[in-house]
Amino acid sequence: MARIAVIGAGMGAMAAAARLAVAGHRVAVYERTDTYGGAVRRFERDGFRFDTGPGLLPLPAVWRDLFIKTGKEPLESCVELVQIDPSSCHVFPDGTTVPLPNASRAGVVAALDEALGAGAGARWGDFLVRAREAWDRTRRPLLEEPLWPNWSVLAEREPYPSVPHKRLLRTRRAGTLREIGAWELRDERLADLLETQVLAHGLDPRTAPASAAVLPYMEHAFGTWYVRGGLRELARAVYERCVQRKVEFVFGAEVTGIVEKDGRAAGVELADGTVAEADHVVADVDPVRLSALTGHPLDTDGDVRPDPGSASAAPGRFTLLLALRGGREPRVAHRTVVHAPDREAELDFLASPGGDEPPRPTVTVLRPDDPALVPDDGHEAVVVSAVVPAEAGWEQEGTVRRYTDLLLDAAGSAIPGLRERVLWHEARTPAHTAAETGCGSVPAPALAAGEGRFLRPANVTRLPGLHRVGGWSHPGGGLPHAGMSGALVAGLIVEGPEFRGSQ
Repeated sequence: MARIAVIGAGMGAMAAAARLAVAGHRVAVYERTDTYGGAVRRFERDGFRFDTGPGLLPLPAVWRDLFIKTGKEPLESCVELVQIDPSSCHVFPDGTTVPLPNASRAGVVAALDEALGAGAGARWGDFLVRAREAWDRTRRPLLEEPLWPNWSVLAEREPYPSVPHKRLLRTRRAGTLREIGAWELRDERLADLLETQVLAHGLDPRTAPASAAVLPYMEHAFGTWYVRGGLRELARAVYERCVQRKVEFVFGAEVTGIVEKDGRAAGVELADGTVAEADHVVADVDPVRLSALTGHPLDTDGDVRPDPGSASAAPGRFTLLLALRGGREPRVAHRTVVHAPDREAELDFLASPGGDEPPRPTVTVLRPDDPALVPDDGHEAVVVSAVVPAEAGWEQEGTVRRYTDLLLDAAGSAIPGLRERVLWHEARTPAHTAAETGCGSVPAPALAAGEGRFLRPANVTRLPGLHRVGGWSHPGGGLPHAGMSGALVAGLIVEGPEFRGSQ
């Protein structure tokens, strides 16, 4: 039985902790804040309850696997999963509205044909077939296996089977997501739909490789789910599973250093000066902070290494929590995406935020049909969010006020009479994310191709005994990927370097 010290109580960290405890190890989790879940948190006021992190769950099979492997109670015995339908409703700048059925190719094709014209659905359906091929080619090496030293195979080979595009006697294939939209979808609104689904992960479609097509494919193929009571209920269930498996949690315990002995990680040092010895250390922190905890490089030449500034350079989230008068109308979409009127201006501002007024961003409106979130049926709890620069002067009241107005204006397209219905609102910026997770940016999922720029650092490090878990490590950000990283780290510790992933 080994002693395992886990830094952080994020979802990836808890997934690893539960699996390691079931394998017979003694696991202690050190969390600098007063609760678990990382970004998966809850805000409560006046009988209203809101998710402050992700509001929907893609690929629930990852968490089902965790509960199967760590105990007799399946996930559905611990939380109630609801597959939302439609998966989303899209409002385009020209006023076109498209509700997309959940996990139904035929339904999506029909909806797109009806809203955008004959042929639009077929082009989107053909794109999904190609995206599935990219998924099949990358699923195991990118998501189910540790990132091995020959990771360059993933970096160099574009798995998306682009359609040849002829122009001026030249034949080209799409190398970026933007080119897929322009050359293969051939409809500005279809291209906008594709780009928005990737932008939601904090990726710029102009530079994201064509392999990013797997992200909308995952949502289409495996559906979109809601956890009754909010996604915080999933974090609660994972935490309780850890406690049942005798994982120890120490809250208010900031790790200030990783102890080394005989050339390997041997424990953690806390802010109060105490040292917790361990045979292995698992870190669920961003790369800048992890590097500071060790004081030396954690990767060798040729490894995938994070740019020291990559964590802070990635986008964050601005979120409005809205307490509304009046109940939720029947048959409204759980999720509505209001597309930006000027996508290029939105992307330019995300890439280089400056002193200019921010353009109106793409806005996601979540309206759960869940009595547990409101004081009574005469009120509604709504979450409105957008991808924003992580560093944009969020400490300034004027910046928060400008984004609040932008999001309320956009959300009015999904909720008529919105401003008159607002009882109160709570604005949450990347500064809140930083306070809760240590970093104001939100990590994107890892992607193949792109010369390795979209891969995350491996779960193993140059320092024996130190492992990385969570969104800033392989296989990247998002709830499914966090759960996968926990499974990979547990496998590497339990089985050693010969571990090759789940079969």
